[in-house]
Amino acid sequence: MAISPPFPPCPPHPGGAPEDGVLRHAHWWQRRRVRYGALITLLTLSGLVILALVREQTGTEGFLVGLGLAVLPVPLLVAAFRWLDRVEPGPWRNLVFAFAWGACAAALIAIIANSFATRWIATATADPSGADTLGATVIAPIVEESAKAAAVLLVFLFRRRDFTGIVDGVVIAGVTATGFAFTENILYLGTAFGTDQLTGDTGIASVTAATFFVRVVMSPFAHPLFTVLTGIGFGVAALTGDRRRVRRVLFPLGGLLLAMGMHALWNGSSSFGEFGFFAVYAAIMVPAFGLLTWLVVWTRQRELRTVREELPAYAAAGWLTPAEPFALGSMRARRLAREYAGRHLGKPAAREVARYEAYATSLAFLRHRGRLGRAGADFLVRERELLNELWRRMDVARPALDHAARMTAPPVRAAAPPWPVPGVYGYAQGPAQGPAHGQAHGQAQSAGFGRPTAPVYGNPAAPSYGYGIGYGYGYGYPATHVPGPGHGPAHGPGAGYPAGPYPAPHSHQ
Repeated sequence: MAISPPFPPCPPHPGGAPEDGVLRHAHWWQRRRVRYGALITLLTLSGLVILALVREQTGTEGFLVGLGLAVLPVPLLVAAFRWLDRVEPGPWRNLVFAFAWGACAAALIAIIANSFATRWIATATADPSGADTLGATVIAPIVEESAKAAAVLLVFLFRRRDFTGIVDGVVIAGVTATGFAFTENILYLGTAFGTDQLTGDTGIASVTAATFFVRVVMSPFAHPLFTVLTGIGFGVAALTGDRRRVRRVLFPLGGLLLAMGMHALWNGSSSFGEFGFFAVYAAIMVPAFGLLTWLVVWTRQRELRTVREELPAYAAAGWLTPAEPFALGSMRARRLAREYAGRHLGKPAAREVARYEAYATSLAFLRHRGRLGRAGADFLVRERELLNELWRRMDVARPALDHAARMTAPPVRAAAPPWPVPGVYGYAQGPAQGPAHGQAHGQAQSAGFGRPTAPVYGNPAAPSYGYGIGYGYGYGYPATHVPGPGHGPAHGPGAGYPAGPYPAPHSHQ
């Protein structure tokens, strides 16, 4: 689908003019600044109200203790979800919004709605204990999961370009639930500390220690696990074509119902007997957590495979070098490319390489959706924007990715030719003469020292033992330019990077 010339003119801001035109003719309530301002105001007010409510129930000292203990699992959970999102990392503002929504808006909705519903049931049935049980097992799962799902829905609707699959849904839902659990843990731990202050209990036998063990040590993933089911539903909906509207509604709704059901089972486990909690934890929660972890990791590997399968089309059109699809489809190669750029050109270059990797991944996913007939009407516009973003950063990113491809490419020994080759197998070094032997019938994807800037249908320069990443090799020529049918001159690592020598690819295996 890449029909653009290999060297396109780069506009100062792809797609900027149409967007600005839309904003000039949009109503005031549709302007981005107005929507962002309203959202920030809502979250700020919700945060202030929830702060006052929690502090009223726990007291100042209990609030500080609960805050100090509840914050401990937050960095680990956020880092875990960010790690899952490394293939196509979304912008940090989406994660900040998700966490703030869970910690402020969703928590406020849950406290108000749960309290109101529990009091109404207790008044109507004249059974306060039964009302508490019903509120915990029925009302709380419905209210809390719906409030958390609202954040996933908002990102799905208004940040659609950043929401392209299951992993995006898992990350947004998990971070939202992490924020919600953070506020809820402050409330529970602060209340437990207040109880210990009244009874005088301290140490391991205290209510605070027991609450901390159950909520922070044993089950920090409980709320994220519930809401991730909703995120998976939205992620499957994002992979569904726009014309299948029924499925795009049913998948998120089904995920939400599953989240409510698991949440209700978890909350009701304490009423299943003395060991009911541990039975539910061992028989359901831990296996579910393991299954979802496997699903997300498998989905991440599938995304990397999509990158390796879709990007060669752009390499054939000259937008990428032949080695880039392989390097961009390997997390290790991506990391090596960022480290290489940062070591030689500084941290700004490493950030540019990271952006290049993210844009290339988005391009691969866009092409994958287009090939399956699931892309939107703005496919060509979005494709052009991503290609232009790549072209702006190619001088910094390509040498780093080529280096990473050489470091991660598996060694492949090529058979020795039956004729003498200067500089190889004991023959004297001399200038290569004559046409290149062993011409490939397919597109060569070499990890050699010099790389053409366009597709090569012959034998590019490669090391003696033919280290490569794909197909189309000859018999393994020395790392010098060999005349042949290749299109385009070979070039070195690029300006700003050292010219070598480079270690053999297998040295870092």
